[in-house]
Amino acid sequence: MKFLSVILQRLFYAAALLLAVIVFNFILLSLVPGDIADTLAGESGGASAEVMAEIRRSYGLDRPFYVQLGTYVAKVVQGDLGKSYYFNEPVINLILERVGPTLLLVVTALVMAILIGTLFGVIASKKPNGLFSHFVTVLALVGFSAPVFWTAFLLIVLFVAMLEIMPLSGLADPTTPRDTFAWYLDVAHHLILPVLSLSSIYLAQYSRLARASMMDILGSDFIRTARAKGLGDTAITYKHALRNAVIPVITIAGLQFSHIFSGAVVIETVFTWPGLGTLAFESILRGDTPTIMGILFFSAMIVVIVNLLTDLAYRIVDPRIRSARNA
Repeated sequence: MKFLSVILQRLFYAAALLLAVIVFNFILLSLVPGDIADTLAGESGGASAEVMAEIRRSYGLDRPFYVQLGTYVAKVVQGDLGKSYYFNEPVINLILERVGPTLLLVVTALVMAILIGTLFGVIASKKPNGLFSHFVTVLALVGFSAPVFWTAFLLIVLFVAMLEIMPLSGLADPTTPRDTFAWYLDVAHHLILPVLSLSSIYLAQYSRLARASMMDILGSDFIRTARAKGLGDTAITYKHALRNAVIPVITIAGLQFSHIFSGAVVIETVFTWPGLGTLAFESILRGDTPTIMGILFFSAMIVVIVNLLTDLAYRIVDPRIRSARNA
């Protein structure tokens, strides 16, 4: 019952946060100069005042601000994110078409960064002054210092321009038949460079974090007790120490999901990856306000869900958290 109560409390806070995001996004984008009438007039080379007034009336922009806000919030609560000014399609359809490639990119980059970064950190912690530990330190320094777009351009120059072994852009080759094994392999091939670019900074951070956490855990009393009982080094490292050392990594991964999600916008633009980042970039250039607000709300919802799952992961990884909260 207490676990259910905690879940319901988290869901209430999440709903309140998402409502605040909806209102804030609407107010913020309403302050941006220009609207759909100005955009359409600019694309057509101009329009009379009567035509622009009719456009604003058809989109409901002639109504008072609070009426527009209330109408928008009511529609979002019902699952209606509005209709795109530019694409002339429901925003939810555009998002659902693009969310798959974005989640594929973000989740793959995050999982790779966590797994490889944690593995590097664990290996480095066993010999803090060893060669591999120094390699992890240099890797972290380079990863922290290099912006993701700079890393992306370097990978493009090396693997696309010089070695010519990687594709430059897109989700897959248009000539490859969809829903075939060859198509999935082609998607994986196109995914390599974007994932390497996006995960580089996070892999560096998780490796340093896992290294520091493992070194701290390996020096604790319960590890010394385990060694005194005759447990092997492998069992101590991967069964006892790693389970405790991975908690900070999970914490940072949950908190930074929004960062890696926003970083995907840059990577998708560089590699022309057909995801939400590319859609957001196109919508900003075209002043497509409903699509921008829909993407911002959907992104916030994904981040909130991930934070909820992170909180649940704490309870699975560390039983002490469950015991403390139940107490």
